[in-house]
Amino acid sequence: MSHARPAVSVCVPAYQAAAHLATAIGSVLDQNFADFELVVLDNASTDGTSDIVRSFVDPRIRLVRNENTLPMTSNWNRAVELCRAPLVKLLCADDVLRPDCLRIQHQVMAAEPRLAMTVCRRDFLDSAGRRLATGRGLSGLLGEQDLVSVARRVIRHGGNPLGEPGSVLFRRDAFTATGGFAEHMNLVLDIHLWLRLLAHGPMFGTGDSLAAFRVSGTSLSSRTHRAGQAQQYVCNAEVVANPIYQVRELDRMIGAAAAPLAQLRRRGLFGVAALTRGGPGAT
Repeated sequence: MSHARPAVSVCVPAYQAAAHLATAIGSVLDQNFADFELVVLDNASTDGTSDIVRSFVDPRIRLVRNENTLPMTSNWNRAVELCRAPLVKLLCADDVLRPDCLRIQHQVMAAEPRLAMTVCRRDFLDSAGRRLATGRGLSGLLGEQDLVSVARRVIRHGGNPLGEPGSVLFRRDAFTATGGFAEHMNLVLDIHLWLRLLAHGPMFGTGDSLAAFRVSGTSLSSRTHRAGQAQQYVCNAEVVANPIYQVRELDRMIGAAAAPLAQLRRRGLFGVAALTRGGPGAT
């Protein structure tokens, strides 16, 4: 691999990821933007995860393996720390990118150095790769948005209107300044980080759906639904209490009413995924 620093790093923290990792890696290598590195951090898997990475012959891929299994938050932080580029995307091992994702998001960040991150809409897939929903997220958050506008929208939404890590490209410097993913928010790592990144610059929301999040009725997100919901309430309370976000009482009241509906929608999506499990390619 070249020692020149790439423009973008895609890091994939992988644990027991054999089922979908090849698809995730393939979606990165199929990008129509070439100036990237792909860092896969195998969290001491026992299912052949590292063997799948080694089956790809591409100088942009770098495989690192932990000797012992780290907690998810520590593993995600280490994955970002291994990245060399100034712009970073964390991609979960069962998610995928559209071929023009890196090109479009890099173009946005290169054009405006003030931005801390850019976010795209995403599709939802079931375990077999069938689309359950398309173009989701970023309602009211397209174009440039500052921390106040995003925080107010997050509180009103009651959940995560920005989306999962695969939808986001962020500046490494801003990530370092925040201290990275927070252990006490291990079930809402993404939205908790996105809100803290905005203290270091605005975001830009893109209407294109450039990533896809794989939903499974047996996934971690499904199994930890209630605990994640409780953490979301704590995360939102932190935002409301922090004066930099300027959350209003009206925002809080709308969010209190909207939160159950947001959780119901997400729970319903995982329920549909569970019903479709067992089709071709299902795990």
